[in-house]
Amino acid sequence: MSFWGHLDALRAVLVRVAVVVFVLGAGFFVAMPWLFDNIILAPCRDGFPLYRLFDWMSAHAGPLAPQDDAGGTFHVDLINIQLASQFFIHMSASCWAAAVCGFPLIVYMLWTFVSPALYEHERRGIRRAFFFGCLMFYAGMATGYFMVFPLTLRFLADYHISDAIPNTITLDSYMDNFFMMVLVMGVVFEMPLIAWMLGKMGILRRGFFAKYRRHAIVGLLVAAALITPTGDPFTLFAVFIPLYALWELGARLVPEETVDD
Repeated sequence: MSFWGHLDALRAVLVRVAVVVFVLGAGFFVAMPWLFDNIILAPCRDGFPLYRLFDWMSAHAGPLAPQDDAGGTFHVDLINIQLASQFFIHMSASCWAAAVCGFPLIVYMLWTFVSPALYEHERRGIRRAFFFGCLMFYAGMATGYFMVFPLTLRFLADYHISDAIPNTITLDSYMDNFFMMVLVMGVVFEMPLIAWMLGKMGILRRGFFAKYRRHAIVGLLVAAALITPTGDPFTLFAVFIPLYALWELGARLVPEETVDD
């Protein structure tokens, strides 16, 4: 194909991508009120699965349980202070959900444009990376939604520098933190894939993980403490363990031929 032929093929793929995002976005726009009530705002109520786990542990685990004064009465009320905020958040949340849920299909469409230029062994490697990357991305988002964001919300919503200052949380603030933490955890869970790719390129060696393991443990503990500044060991290690597991998984995925003797 000529340059213009490739350009036409790319344009056709991008048009299909736009159609997919639009259709998914329209569907999510219609379903967004239900999604807000039952999924996005679920961490604001004490019936959230993580909070029920905390209540159960408080009753059975004694001093090892997460220290939380909210008990089973945790609840966060959001307010809206901007005239158009609810409409724009409705739109942005629909687009965000469409991009996240349609990501595998979007990447597959782009893959159909790129794959004819690759050798068979290259296609096999990229297919494995695509499957593993999608799996880890959604696992990271699930971790962010079910663990990291609720822990942060539960702490910050009840934190007071003075009892004379009540916390009034806006919808914009809640959504900004929700999107950021869930997406950041999805990206963080791509660390093993990045390690595997760098290992395949000969840039990263398995000896790097052995050499800097102690540094990584300290750094990940600090990161976990910043994410969940609640002061009890349960919540600290609840975040630290998945992060450290990603570090070790990345070490195992570096090809053997790059190991330092």
